[in-house]
Amino acid sequence: MKRFLSLMLIMGSIAFANAQTMNIENSRKVATKGYAEREVTPDIIYLSISLKEYCPDNNPKKKVGIEVLEKQLFDGAMAAGVKKEDFTIQNIYSFNYENKKKNTELLQSRQYRIKVTNLNNLNTMMEKVDAKGLQNTSISGYDHSKRREIEKELKTAAVKDARSNAEILAGADGQAIGRLLIINDNTSINFNDFIPAPRMFARAAVMDSADGGTEELNIDIRPIKLNYYIDTVFEIK
Repeated sequence: MKRFLSLMLIMGSIAFANAQTMNIENSRKVATKGYAEREVTPDIIYLSISLKEYCPDNNPKKKVGIEVLEKQLFDGAMAAGVKKEDFTIQNIYSFNYENKKKNTELLQSRQYRIKVTNLNNLNTMMEKVDAKGLQNTSISGYDHSKRREIEKELKTAAVKDARSNAEILAGADGQAIGRLLIINDNTSINFNDFIPAPRMFARAAVMDSADGGTEELNIDIRPIKLNYYIDTVFEIK
């Protein structure tokens, strides 16, 4: 008996779903698109910084180890206001180095991923690192602390834009718009899609001032334009 009732319930659900689909397919409707955009300046920047061991005067006995360089970078990052959990190792490499005696020395290189919120603190971080051990630095990613709120607002604006477009189309024939029958979310917002071509940072971002001294550069991140698209189908009353 229970099996019979379960079967009847399933068949009833299928019939109801089919009836709903037929109602949508047979109703008068209008299909249109919705669009929203916003210009946003990322407030989270991910730096990629690589350090490498080196031998002063080609002397392996004087090798400056990766742990020493890492401690310098870590201390600089903490001084610049970086949180400990935002300082991570991204990759580890090794490479052969040939000294004066033609002996091959295996040296190590490490790549770090550091999350920062202000590039103007870059000097504070980098000035503590031995310049000879600094291999390269670049921006590896962007993000925003209110990304979810921004996405929600863009989706809402896109739906409103779609309804407005549908009202214009239906109104041209003296019709009115009813329920929203179908909506397809076609956009996935990813701040990393807007990463610029990797660019090298100078060891110290400084410029000459009028009195002959130096002052920090005010580095700004370029705003990003986010676009959001949806496809919709509205009922015509």
